Amino acid sequence: MLEAVRNAFRLPDLRQKLLYTFLILVAYRLAAHIPLPGVNREVLDQIFRSTDQNILLSLLNFFSGGALAQFSVMAMGVYPYITATIIMQLLTPIVPQLEELSREGEQGRQQLNRYTHYMTVPLAVLQAFGQATLLSRPVGGAATGAVLENWGFTGEALLPSLTILISLTAGTMLAMWMGELLTEQGIGNGVSLIIFAGIVASAPNQVRLLGQQGITQLVIFSVITVLTVALIVWVQEGQRRIPVQYGKRVRTMRGNRLMMVGGQSTYVPMRVNTAGMIPLIFAQSLLILPNTMASYFILRSDWIGTVANFFFTSFSPQNFLYWLIYFMLTVAFTYFYTDIMFRQQNLPDTLQKQGGFIPGIRPGPRTEQYLNSVLGRITLVGALFLGLVAVLPFLAGLVFGGGVGSFNTLIISSTGLLIVVGVVLDTMKQIEAQLMMRNYEGFIR
Repeated sequence: MLEAVRNAFRLPDLRQKLLYTFLILVAYRLAAHIPLPGVNREVLDQIFRSTDQNILLSLLNFFSGGALAQFSVMAMGVYPYITATIIMQLLTPIVPQLEELSREGEQGRQQLNRYTHYMTVPLAVLQAFGQATLLSRPVGGAATGAVLENWGFTGEALLPSLTILISLTAGTMLAMWMGELLTEQGIGNGVSLIIFAGIVASAPNQVRLLGQQGITQLVIFSVITVLTVALIVWVQEGQRRIPVQYGKRVRTMRGNRLMMVGGQSTYVPMRVNTAGMIPLIFAQSLLILPNTMASYFILRSDWIGTVANFFFTSFSPQNFLYWLIYFMLTVAFTYFYTDIMFRQQNLPDTLQKQGGFIPGIRPGPRTEQYLNSVLGRITLVGALFLGLVAVLPFLAGLVFGGGVGSFNTLIISSTGLLIVVGVVLDTMKQIEAQLMMRNYEGFIR
C-alpha cells in the first residue's frame, strides 16, 4: 500500500490528483469551522463534551464529520445527498421511466444525477428544520438550556431562523459540489472521502473522552479498534468466485478464412458484503424516527404523553430492545438492498447475451436460480457481520463498562470504521489501477 502511494507521487499527473484531493478535503474541514449566528456556544460545548451525549445528536454529529459540534454551515454534511441517492436507487427498479433512464448509458446516468440533486434541496431544508428545532429545546445531559434560543418563524426570530435554514442548506450543497469535484478530478469517491475526513477528524475527541476514563480503558479499546479493522478488511475483501465458460464461436476473417474465437474461462466475483454500509444507515434512520417523534410529545400529561414516553424509552440506546431491533433491521436491510443491487446488474441475461454459461448449469432461469441461491448463502454471512458491527458499541459497553447504551465506547464507532476501511480500500484500488494503466501505456510505447 505504501509503495503504491510512493509510486503515485513519482508520476506528475497522479501527484496532481492526490494534491487536489488533499486540498479539497482541507477546504471542507476549514468550512466545517465557520459558525452560524445565534448559537449558545456554552450549551453546545456542554452537550458534546459530556460523556453522556444525546444519541440522536451524536449520530447526526457523526454523519456531519463533527461539524454539528461546531454548529457550522456544514452541520448536516452530505447526509441529505446520501439520502436522496438511496431513494433514487430504490425508486429506479420500481418506476419504469427511471429504469429506462438507467439503461441509456452515460446520458441516462447524468439525468438521474440531476434528479438526485433536485431531491437533495428539499431533503436538506427538511433536515435543517428538524435539526434546528431539536437544538431549540433542552436536550438533557449536562446541558442546562437550548443551543438555539431565538428559533421560530414569527416576530424577531424570523430573520435569524431563515438565515440558519438557508445557511445549512447551502452548506450541504457546497459539500455535495466538493464531493463531485473530488470524484471528477481527484482520486476515489468524493462523497465517501468527505465523510471519511470528518470521521477521522473526530477521532482525537473520542481518544480524549476515553483517556478521561483511564489509560487502561484507552489501550483496551485501541486493541478492539485494530481487531475490528482487521475483521472488516477480511469480510469486505471476501468473495465467492463463480466459474464462467464462454463457448467458442466461428468468425469469418479476411480471405474467407474461418477462425475459432472465444472459449475462455473466467469467473464472476460475488462479494460477501455487497450492500456496504447502506443497511446500517437504513436501520439507524428507522430507529431514530420513533425516538425523535416521541420527544415532541413526551412532556404532555395525557395518554399521548404516555405513549410517547413508551416509544422514547423503548427506542433509546439505554434499552436492550433498541440494540436487538437494530441488529434485526440491519440483517433484513442487508438482504433487501443486496437483492436490489443484484437485480439491477441483471447478471443471468448479461451472461446469456455474451455467450457465457456456468459449467453444469443451463443458461436462463436455471442460472438465475443458481446465482440467487449462492447469493442468499453468502449474504447470510455479510448480514450477520453487519449486524455484529451495528451492535458492537453495545457489546463493548456491556463487557468493558460504560453502560448498555454507551455511544462513546469505541475510538471510532463501528459504522465509522466500516466507512473508513471501505474508503481506504477503494481509494488504494483506484491508485493501483491508475499505476497499472500507466505501466501498460509505457509498455505499448
